[in-house]
Amino acid sequence: MAINEEKLHQLLGKFVTDFGAAFHAGLVVIGESLGLYKALAGTEPLTAAELAKRTNTNERYIREWLNAQAAGGYIEYDAATNRYYLSDEQAFALADETSPAYLPGAFLVAVSALRAVPTLTERFRTGEGLGWHEHDHGLFRGTELFFRPGYAANLTSSWIPSLTGVEAKLNAGAKVADVGCGLGASTILMAQAYPNSTFVGYDYHAPSIELAQQRAAAAGVTERVKFEVAKATDYPGKDYDFVAFFDCLHDMGDPAGAARHVLQTLAPEGTWMIVEPFANDQVKDNLNPVGRAFYSASTLICTPASLSQEVGLALGAQAGEARLREVVTAGGFTRFRRATETPFNLIFEAKP
Repeated sequence: MAINEEKLHQLLGKFVTDFGAAFHAGLVVIGESLGLYKALAGTEPLTAAELAKRTNTNERYIREWLNAQAAGGYIEYDAATNRYYLSDEQAFALADETSPAYLPGAFLVAVSALRAVPTLTERFRTGEGLGWHEHDHGLFRGTELFFRPGYAANLTSSWIPSLTGVEAKLNAGAKVADVGCGLGASTILMAQAYPNSTFVGYDYHAPSIELAQQRAAAAGVTERVKFEVAKATDYPGKDYDFVAFFDCLHDMGDPAGAARHVLQTLAPEGTWMIVEPFANDQVKDNLNPVGRAFYSASTLICTPASLSQEVGLALGAQAGEARLREVVTAGGFTRFRRATETPFNLIFEAKP
């Protein structure tokens, strides 16, 4: 074995970064859960004792947490005064849930998904899947926290306007289905933006639907929004002007079957919008930090979810446009195009 010391040191550097990041993820979740970032935002620098008092927490834990956060660059430290604070950028990303750059949800997803590692280790041997509903409940809230800011920033400002004729229909009054809606963030955002349209969100996970109903009531949109338990391959209704799938097609066991059902439920000139994680068609072009995050999440969440269902196609979160086109056209759609994109999402339009 011939060891190149320079390459070894580079690998060890990556290890130190990742080792710290693995622990750091849990600390971000603690900070979000206890409101520590929010307590630091928009205020004068605080000592550990002051932050502990403000959040009704233990000073010794807070001091260690603050030092870890400062070492990771998530919090600023003033050595002269022994106080801590958030820069404007840190506050924007860590304390403002409406920010398109809000980060804690992603860490809650990671920490919650990792709780399935012992089970998944055995499933690697057997090939069995692990259903979405079998994960720690933190995954459901984390997913909403992770995706909602991006939806709020892009859905009605650029994604829907990029689709042919859809925005005009929604403004005039359209019938909409949001399939795989989770806790209902995307459904409610659309309902708030298009008050003349009616919306129904479908998800097979009953606890998520219950929370979505509560969120709709809190948002004051229940007259035009309802949520029901149903699968992508059998949700009820027909003549929908617009059907949306947000970051869920690749999780489905039978995505082509879902595509066939969408086609059956669409109005003749209806539109299906498919939002998927950004991916290139070739593996070699996804070997980058974004691809690493999505491949890792796909290994722990998306691929096991698909394998737990009928067919178990297991597209994975890095399926890419060409593979998704195959699935959609296999379902009977004749028109498919990439409408727009972000660094983290691909937005497709499919029509009969």
